[in-house]
Amino acid sequence: MEIAKTRFTLKTAREMKKYTQEEAAKLIGISVDTLGNYERGKSYPDVPVLRKIEEVYEVPYERLIFLPLDYDKTVNLV
Repeated sequence: MEIAKTRFTLKTAREMKKYTQEEAAKLIGISVDTLGNYERGKSYPDVPVLRKIEEVYEVPYERLIFLPLDYDKTVNLV
């Protein structure tokens, strides 16, 4: 799998690095609640935080997907 061409949910990118939410949040410099909200698509990071996520997860920001977990249901894919 070539990372440069693959798209990842924020949670998947975190799990690929084997970080807990607590570890990732600390490395990024945000609260666990904030990271959870990003992962659930309830809120979205600003550019400086997005750049830090990119650095910590080693995934280009263009490859990160910020969609609600129930996105497939909202567009009738299920």
